[in-house]
Amino acid sequence: MLPADLPDPGAHTGPGAHDGRATRWQSHREERRRELIKSARKAVHALGSDASMEDIAAASGTSKSVFYRYFGDKAGLQQAVGEVVLSQMQRRIQEAAEGAQTPREGLLAMVSAYLQMAETSPHVYTFVTRHAYGDPEAGTGANAGAGALGHFFAAISDMIARPMRGYLGAGPGRETVIGYWPNAAIGLVRNAGEQWLASPASPTKPDQAGMARQITDWLCLGIAPELRATEPAP
Repeated sequence: MLPADLPDPGAHTGPGAHDGRATRWQSHREERRRELIKSARKAVHALGSDASMEDIAAASGTSKSVFYRYFGDKAGLQQAVGEVVLSQMQRRIQEAAEGAQTPREGLLAMVSAYLQMAETSPHVYTFVTRHAYGDPEAGTGANAGAGALGHFFAAISDMIARPMRGYLGAGPGRETVIGYWPNAAIGLVRNAGEQWLASPASPTKPDQAGMARQITDWLCLGIAPELRATEPAP
């Protein structure tokens, strides 16, 4: 259970006391916010991506008014949880890119990191990537309708683009092509990955490693191998 919400630091009683209290108060608020994000993430993982603020608060051992105080509305909470997920994903993708020896190996590692994150907690993935339109708890502020994390996939696209620029190098026209490619690539990764995630288990459904290899092949080779395989022999 989370601790009770923190009280106001109150008035200072001497020179320098206000600054000290303000610093401690800010530190307490930041720690409390981290606890609430961690607790909300666990609640969504267990309850599902449609969990209400009241459900999340109850699972966290506090009241929904506390979540509103720290995050403004549900979209604000989605944003905060999404930033934590994105930060963790950034580290994993960066490690994958740094350990790769070839562009294709790097892409495979990055796609694998993405699919692993989504498969490990599909409820949290949906919570931080879907739009909040029509949700009465989303509010009407800057976060409303922005999706769980408006820049989530833009940030992932940039993560993919940076190592690819290093692999492919500079040259006439290359920067333009590289500039278009990441957004197209992440669209393929996201749509294929989400369709795979939503598909029921079956003997024909690839496992995570197999799906990562298939998506990487599409990114590197397109569907040319499949087309050649279906062409009649001369």
